[in-house]
Amino acid sequence: MMKRIIFSVILTGILVVSAFGQSSVNTTGIDPNRIGVDSAQQLLKEVSVSKFEDAGFWSASIPQDQGLVALRRLPGGPKEKKPIPNEEKVGIKEADKYVLGVRVKFYRRGFNSVTIFPVRPLPIEGITKTLSVWVVGRNYNHTLKVIIEDFLGNKHELTVGKLNFMGWKKLTVAIPPSITQTEYHFTNKMGIKFIGFRINFDPMEAYGTYYVYFDDLRAVTDLFPEAYRDTDDMTDGW
Repeated sequence: MMKRIIFSVILTGILVVSAFGQSSVNTTGIDPNRIGVDSAQQLLKEVSVSKFEDAGFWSASIPQDQGLVALRRLPGGPKEKKPIPNEEKVGIKEADKYVLGVRVKFYRRGFNSVTIFPVRPLPIEGITKTLSVWVVGRNYNHTLKVIIEDFLGNKHELTVGKLNFMGWKKLTVAIPPSITQTEYHFTNKMGIKFIGFRINFDPMEAYGTYYVYFDDLRAVTDLFPEAYRDTDDMTDGW
């Protein structure tokens, strides 16, 4: 009798273990360790948006009752700036000898601002993660902002940082995920456009003459959708 009970218990245990073993078998052919990996793939690359070599490509504006603004191309640049690796191999042959100078003469103190913008918006390929620019701020408590246009044509202003430093400094701003850069219903478009800069002046320091200099506007962008597009895939937009 005792032997029958022991045998029954052992047999029941074997059946339970077998049942659990069968339920853990992956019958779909999908490796669970790979789920979600493809959706997280990125190909981040730093690209040049503008090196400010041609002052004629840029304009600036300030309200007529606030002051006067002028632009000028000047030789120079930050010594700490490093070139983008292999940039010359992708067809970019723009020189890098000049910077863009902006001079503002105030009529009086106030909540003034100046806008510096290219003659046409500058599109950025891929999904932009960050924008950076080298600036000489002249140690004033003014605020630099960047103006961009999203995929839907809406304009956004992002705060880059204060200009309260001396000499050249690289300022960087992240593009938040809330800004739409792609929409799967329109597969022939992607990314944002750079519209320009805005400097909001501190009213306590918005008098006299102010100088600011810009060099090497860059973007860190995700080019994975572009680089890994199938060679035999059809191109939309016709």
